[in-house]
Amino acid sequence: MRLEGKVAIVTGGGGGIGRSTSYLFAKEGAKVVVSDVNEESASATVALIKEAGGDAICVSANMVNPDEVEQLINKTVDTYGGIDILFNNAGVGGEEVKLADVPVEEWDRVVDINLKGVFLGMKFALPKMEQRGGGSIINTSSLLGFKGKKYVGPYNASKGGVILLTKNAALEYGSKNIRVNAVAPGVIDTDIVQGWKDDERKWPIIASANALRRVGQPEEVAKAVLFLASDDSSYVTGSTIHVDGGGLTF
Repeated sequence: MRLEGKVAIVTGGGGGIGRSTSYLFAKEGAKVVVSDVNEESASATVALIKEAGGDAICVSANMVNPDEVEQLINKTVDTYGGIDILFNNAGVGGEEVKLADVPVEEWDRVVDINLKGVFLGMKFALPKMEQRGGGSIINTSSLLGFKGKKYVGPYNASKGGVILLTKNAALEYGSKNIRVNAVAPGVIDTDIVQGWKDDERKWPIIASANALRRVGQPEEVAKAVLFLASDDSSYVTGSTIHVDGGGLTF
């Protein structure tokens, strides 16, 4: 098993990519702390892991609240003795409006969750990883962190920020044996794209706008995250893996 003896935190673990990755981490031998602002959904993920014979706990946390993020990190250390892997995955979409029409409150909401949440996760996890002698952090960016799209300015900005924050952390902590990478999913079949799926005109276009001409599945992103979390990627840091079916090149 590729993560035998490792301790992993997955934020946004209540569904979609987070749930699939939590389950895969546990299957590969990790002890998994599943975190989500929705405690019920996180508990459901933990139940799936335990039914399969894995080891996991649920810790509810709002990733924009520094106190709750610090409590998440401390609970992990108290329960399992340290942190080896952090998958900073919690995120949201946003309203589709022109930039001048974006409410300031909506900008703050999207950027806080998608970017500040990643910062806070790393801020409190990095010292624990240093004490542990190393670790691996994976941050969730997006195809739209690289590629402009009309009417989603806050989301584009937040996910672009994740990419550069990932590079910064990789440079600062590489000497501490801590690797920091990101994944950039394209259109993945999760709740975040439900609004697009409900649009009978728009969805067929969006769903096929990549080289593979299909929507991705959460499990396909989870496998890329597993690679970055494991020793298989021991010489990979500061990188972003595109899991977008060729969406960026389309």
